Amino acid sequence: MEQWKQVKERGHIHPDPNPVMVLPSPKRLRVLFGGEVLADSARALLLREKGHLPVYYVPREDVHMEHLQPTEHHTHCPRKGNASYFTLRAGGRTEENAAWSYETPLPGAESIAGHLAFYWERMDGWYEEDEEILVHPRDPFVRVDILDSTRRVRVTLGGEVVADSTHARFLFETGHPTRHYLPREDVRMDLLQPSDAHTRCPYKGEAHYWHASVGGQTYENVVWSYPQPVREAAPIAGYLCFYAERVDTVEVSPPDGALPKGAR
Repeated sequence: MEQWKQVKERGHIHPDPNPVMVLPSPKRLRVLFGGEVLADSARALLLREKGHLPVYYVPREDVHMEHLQPTEHHTHCPRKGNASYFTLRAGGRTEENAAWSYETPLPGAESIAGHLAFYWERMDGWYEEDEEILVHPRDPFVRVDILDSTRRVRVTLGGEVVADSTHARFLFETGHPTRHYLPREDVRMDLLQPSDAHTRCPYKGEAHYWHASVGGQTYENVVWSYPQPVREAAPIAGYLCFYAERVDTVEVSPPDGALPKGAR
């Protein structure tokens, strides 16, 4: 739950001036709960709302309604209208008010009428086609580019150089600062100790963390890596990235004007 809050706080901000946008999703979506397939649809809608993470809405016909029980709980959204809630029961599990619907949504959100949404973090798993999706639905307006660069990246921590590379891979993600992923051979691995911390990203996968010990001081969870990233982020597999906000400096050399060999 805490990770979910952190994602929402730093999450991808809806760039469109319209407060609500509903897009059809051609992907097969499956939602698992209590060891059961709660929903299975190729007709889901993806709702994007300004200031919020995307949410899937599934047609009732594609939801196993026998696992849902209406409750007296209701909420109001000034953009979508009045929401009614459902408790889920399956496989011995019960989650109160874990699903909701807008029976008569406001103008601009009419298409979600007759659809159900589920709290992502309270489900067992979410799959687009046959691939598990982590943390929240991927926003089609978010892009991740991973580019090789010969620009020198030099990281200092505790007054020492802890990484120095001209073989970095720069990761550009919509709404986030540029991250510099470095090969292990260019990082002072003797200063790092594995951490028990892990986080998940829908665009990159599951990250593993390291502490750094420099000059007698320990800097916790200052380095991370994706050992087995999702397919789209495969180029950063095994590379290490330092939290620029927690180290002394991350220096990136300016372009020198020279093109890579073979470029025109």
